[in-house]
Amino acid sequence: MAQNCLLYYITDRTAFGADELSRRRCLLQKIDEAARADVHYIQVREKDLPTRALESLAREAVAILNKLRTKNRELKTKLLINSRVDVVLAVGADGVHLRSDDITSRDVKAIWKTCGAGAAHGSQLGPLIGVSCHSVKEVKQAEADGATFAVFGPIFEKKDAPGTQPAGLILLREACKVRIPVLALGGMTLENAERCVEAGAAGIAAIRLFQENDLATIVQRLQLHQQ
Repeated sequence: MAQNCLLYYITDRTAFGADELSRRRCLLQKIDEAARADVHYIQVREKDLPTRALESLAREAVAILNKLRTKNRELKTKLLINSRVDVVLAVGADGVHLRSDDITSRDVKAIWKTCGAGAAHGSQLGPLIGVSCHSVKEVKQAEADGATFAVFGPIFEKKDAPGTQPAGLILLREACKVRIPVLALGGMTLENAERCVEAGAAGIAAIRLFQENDLATIVQRLQLHQQ
């Protein structure tokens, strides 16, 4: 696997059980685990939560990363919030992940600038912006709009969506012919992740691969392929 393969953990607290308090606790523990394991990006993707509950969860996630950064200034993990720029601004997250039918990266940067978010976040750099893409055309548009990276998929068939047509490695290879990093998503396993990187992906994004396994072990095994 290529060196510096980007790893993107996408959260799903509903997989942690029926009790909401337990779900929240387990998810925050997994976010802490992901950061300690040097996962590059974490997306809080709890789309069913009302705004106040999402903001509260995101604020706790930011607090976890900030605490870890006080102990390790080299911590690489960045936190993104799914679709909600307002929540990103409210809690001081690192960026936003946009749906394919969402506002554009240009819109996000305009909002960021208008709100003076660079100073508020202690950085003059703009927000990190990931964009979900399901076609090569959408990847090219994400690049043109100024996204930080694109997430392209699904590459392989997903167990929870057997009727969805996977894009496959040929389209992934075509999608990766842009200047921004493209991360592969959909049906990711330790076995097929290397094939995605060989096709040109800058890294992989996943829910189950990261959430259902010991993250330190998963990251270590992925890194072994980089050597």
